[in-house]
Amino acid sequence: MFTLPNSVFSLYGGASEAEIREYAARIDIEDELDQMPGELPHADVRRLEIAKALATEPELLLLDEPFAGMNQAEIAELSAQIEGFREEGMTMVVVDHNMGGLMDLVDRVVVLNNGNFLAAGSPEAVAENERVQEAYLAGEGI
Repeated sequence: MFTLPNSVFSLYGGASEAEIREYAARIDIEDELDQMPGELPHADVRRLEIAKALATEPELLLLDEPFAGMNQAEIAELSAQIEGFREEGMTMVVVDHNMGGLMDLVDRVVVLNNGNFLAAGSPEAVAENERVQEAYLAGEGI
Protein backbone atom coordinates (compact mmCIF):
# COMPACT_ATOMS: atom_id res chain seq x y z
CA MET A 1 0.00 0.00 0.00
CA PHE A 2 1.39 3.37 -0.96
CA THR A 3 -1.21 6.03 -1.58
CA LEU A 4 -3.51 6.36 1.39
CA PRO A 5 -1.40 4.81 4.13
CA ASN A 6 1.52 7.19 3.62
CA SER A 7 -0.84 10.13 3.51
CA VAL A 8 -2.84 9.07 6.54
CA PHE A 9 0.18 8.06 8.61
CA SER A 10 1.73 11.46 8.07
CA LEU A 11 -1.46 13.25 9.13
CA TYR A 12 -2.96 11.00 11.72
CA GLY A 13 0.11 9.70 13.52
CA GLY A 14 -0.37 6.02 12.81
CA ALA A 15 -3.83 5.01 11.67
CA SER A 16 -4.41 1.27 11.65
CA GLU A 17 -4.80 -0.54 8.34
CA ALA A 18 -8.50 -1.04 9.15
CA GLU A 19 -8.92 2.72 9.64
CA ILE A 20 -7.06 3.40 6.42
CA ARG A 21 -9.33 1.04 4.52
CA GLU A 22 -12.39 2.66 6.12
CA TYR A 23 -11.33 6.13 4.94
CA ALA A 24 -10.54 4.77 1.48
CA ALA A 25 -13.91 3.01 1.24
CA ARG A 26 -15.82 6.12 2.34
CA ILE A 27 -14.41 8.02 -0.61
CA ASP A 28 -14.24 5.07 -3.03
CA ILE A 29 -10.50 4.77 -3.55
CA GLU A 30 -9.85 1.44 -1.83
CA ASP A 31 -8.90 -0.17 -5.16
CA GLU A 32 -6.13 2.41 -5.60
CA LEU A 33 -4.33 1.80 -2.30
CA ASP A 34 -1.38 0.12 -4.03
CA GLN A 35 -0.66 3.01 -6.39
CA MET A 36 1.56 6.01 -5.94
CA PRO A 37 -0.34 9.31 -5.84
CA GLY A 38 1.35 10.42 -9.07
CA GLU A 39 -0.16 7.41 -10.86
CA LEU A 40 -3.73 8.27 -9.88
CA PRO A 41 -6.21 10.03 -12.17
CA HIS A 42 -7.05 13.59 -11.16
CA ALA A 43 -10.45 12.68 -9.67
CA ASP A 44 -8.84 10.02 -7.46
CA VAL A 45 -6.24 12.52 -6.26
CA ARG A 46 -9.10 14.83 -5.22
CA ARG A 47 -10.77 11.93 -3.38
CA LEU A 48 -7.43 11.10 -1.73
CA GLU A 49 -7.26 14.67 -0.44
CA ILE A 50 -10.74 14.31 1.04
CA ALA A 51 -9.83 10.94 2.60
CA LYS A 52 -6.80 12.61 4.22
CA ALA A 53 -9.08 15.28 5.65
CA LEU A 54 -11.50 12.61 6.93
CA ALA A 55 -8.60 10.85 8.65
CA THR A 56 -8.29 13.81 11.00
CA GLU A 57 -11.89 13.21 12.12
CA PRO A 58 -12.86 16.86 11.66
CA GLU A 59 -15.82 18.56 13.28
CA LEU A 60 -15.97 20.80 10.21
CA LEU A 61 -14.85 19.67 6.75
CA LEU A 62 -13.68 22.47 4.46
CA LEU A 63 -13.72 21.59 0.76
CA ASP A 64 -12.12 24.13 -1.57
CA GLU A 65 -13.17 23.55 -5.18
CA PRO A 66 -13.64 19.79 -4.86
CA PHE A 67 -14.98 19.58 -8.44
CA ALA A 68 -12.11 21.46 -10.10
CA GLY A 69 -10.82 19.69 -13.20
CA MET A 70 -13.47 16.95 -13.10
CA ASN A 71 -15.82 15.86 -15.86
CA GLN A 72 -19.58 15.61 -15.27
CA ALA A 73 -19.48 11.90 -14.36
CA GLU A 74 -16.72 12.48 -11.81
CA ILE A 75 -18.60 15.47 -10.38
CA ALA A 76 -21.74 13.35 -10.01
CA GLU A 77 -19.80 10.59 -8.25
CA LEU A 78 -18.04 12.95 -5.85
CA SER A 79 -21.30 14.82 -5.22
CA ALA A 80 -22.92 11.55 -4.15
CA GLN A 81 -20.05 10.87 -1.77
CA ILE A 82 -20.23 14.37 -0.30
CA GLU A 83 -24.00 13.97 0.06
CA GLY A 84 -23.32 10.80 2.08
CA PHE A 85 -21.14 12.77 4.51
CA ARG A 86 -23.89 15.36 4.80
CA GLU A 87 -26.48 12.67 5.56
CA GLU A 88 -24.17 11.36 8.30
CA GLY A 89 -24.41 14.79 9.91
CA MET A 90 -21.00 16.13 8.94
CA THR A 91 -20.80 19.91 8.84
CA MET A 92 -19.10 21.16 5.67
CA VAL A 93 -18.20 24.40 3.99
CA VAL A 94 -17.83 23.87 0.25
CA VAL A 95 -16.37 26.53 -2.03
CA ASP A 96 -16.68 25.95 -5.76
CA HIS A 97 -17.36 27.79 -9.00
CA ASN A 98 -19.54 24.90 -10.19
CA MET A 99 -22.85 26.12 -8.78
CA GLY A 100 -24.80 23.39 -10.52
CA GLY A 101 -22.72 20.74 -8.77
CA LEU A 102 -23.33 22.33 -5.39
CA MET A 103 -27.01 23.18 -5.40
CA ASP A 104 -28.25 19.70 -4.46
CA LEU A 105 -25.59 19.30 -1.76
CA VAL A 106 -26.08 22.35 0.40
CA ASP A 107 -28.67 23.82 2.73
CA ARG A 108 -27.49 27.38 2.32
CA VAL A 109 -25.66 29.22 -0.45
CA VAL A 110 -23.60 32.39 -0.24
CA VAL A 111 -22.59 33.86 -3.60
CA LEU A 112 -19.66 36.21 -4.08
CA ASN A 113 -18.85 38.01 -7.30
CA ASN A 114 -15.36 39.46 -7.64
CA GLY A 115 -15.01 39.27 -3.86
CA ASN A 116 -18.24 41.14 -3.18
CA PHE A 117 -21.36 39.71 -1.55
CA LEU A 118 -24.05 39.05 -4.13
CA ALA A 119 -26.70 36.83 -2.53
CA ALA A 120 -27.42 34.33 0.23
CA GLY A 121 -30.22 31.92 0.98
CA SER A 122 -31.57 28.52 0.13
CA PRO A 123 -30.33 26.94 -3.11
CA GLU A 124 -33.75 27.53 -4.64
CA ALA A 125 -33.82 31.23 -3.72
CA VAL A 126 -30.28 31.80 -4.95
CA ALA A 127 -30.96 29.94 -8.21
CA GLU A 128 -33.86 32.32 -8.88
CA ASN A 129 -31.93 35.46 -7.92
CA GLU A 130 -31.60 37.71 -10.98
CA ARG A 131 -28.27 39.17 -9.82
CA VAL A 132 -26.79 35.68 -9.50
CA GLN A 133 -28.12 34.65 -12.89
CA GLU A 134 -26.67 37.75 -14.53
CA ALA A 135 -23.27 37.41 -12.86
CA TYR A 136 -22.77 33.69 -13.35
CA LEU A 137 -25.20 32.43 -15.89
CA ALA A 138 -25.89 35.28 -18.31
CA GLY A 139 -29.52 35.19 -17.18
CA GLU A 140 -30.04 31.55 -18.21
CA GLY A 141 -30.80 30.11 -14.75
CA ILE A 142 -29.05 27.36 -12.85
